[in-house]
Amino acid sequence: MTNITASLVKELRDKTGAGMMDCKNALNENNGDIESSIDWLRTKGLAKAAKKSGRTASEGLIVVSSSDDYISILEVNSETDFVARNETFQEVARNIGLSSLLSDDIDSLNDLNITEKDISVKDYITEMIASIGENINLRRMKRLSMSDAYVSSYIHGQVSDGLGKIGVLVSLKSDLDKDILDDIGKKIAMHIAATNPISINIDDIPSDVLEREKNILIEEARESGKPEEIIEKMIGGRLKKYYQESVLLEQTFVIDGESKVSEILNSLDSPIEINDFVRFELGEGIEKSDGDDFASEVDSMISGN
Repeated sequence: MTNITASLVKELRDKTGAGMMDCKNALNENNGDIESSIDWLRTKGLAKAAKKSGRTASEGLIVVSSSDDYISILEVNSETDFVARNETFQEVARNIGLSSLLSDDIDSLNDLNITEKDISVKDYITEMIASIGENINLRRMKRLSMSDAYVSSYIHGQVSDGLGKIGVLVSLKSDLDKDILDDIGKKIAMHIAATNPISINIDDIPSDVLEREKNILIEEARESGKPEEIIEKMIGGRLKKYYQESVLLEQTFVIDGESKVSEILNSLDSPIEINDFVRFELGEGIEKSDGDDFASEVDSMISGN
């Protein structure tokens, strides 16, 4: 039987990042052969990862990354906030964020290699699931070009550089110099983080969203029992209020609490046009599970079963 030395275990651990006991078991199973042990650990990890991949991941981080040409925003989910605060998970999020600068969507991102690593994003995530012990999921991403616009970013609830709970990108067009655009862009991004507008202007509101809102307002007005001509005036007033609450250019700027956003943009020496914006809030719209499966696994680990 091959003598499994501490130095051999350390060598395997340094190469794989696996736990000490897992490395020792792998070496025992493979007669001390390092390469076979690496394959054994990967196979074992894939099996564990497959089991974890079905679990709900609604925590995690919003990641903002940038290069000379692009800036991207990405939601990387984990199962618990505890793992999201772990430095290893944060490194995973940053690594995937850098790769997202080369991709247009999640599907193509999964097929790309992690920057400076010879492994695809998809396989990297699988390995990290096995290593960290929780499901990791790439939920959504958006990339904006900086070739013909100025893009500002803001992260709310920042836990580390480029990582937080709410992320915003806003693309601006203007002849103003960079310092001015940087200042107003940051403030607009902060405003978007706080107010969560549904569109830049009224014409951009999705038709199904507007139709649904109108139907709700009509039903509410009819319940008052007033005549139809009065109801029409009521609807007009309530729609105006809806626009003021939900449309970016119609909203009151949170920084001064008085002016409309459109007025702020038009009050400068050269007008600023908002080209596009993206706002990702961690876990929004995800139906969270009660955590029974995860709790059961923790109990099993503690009891040694």
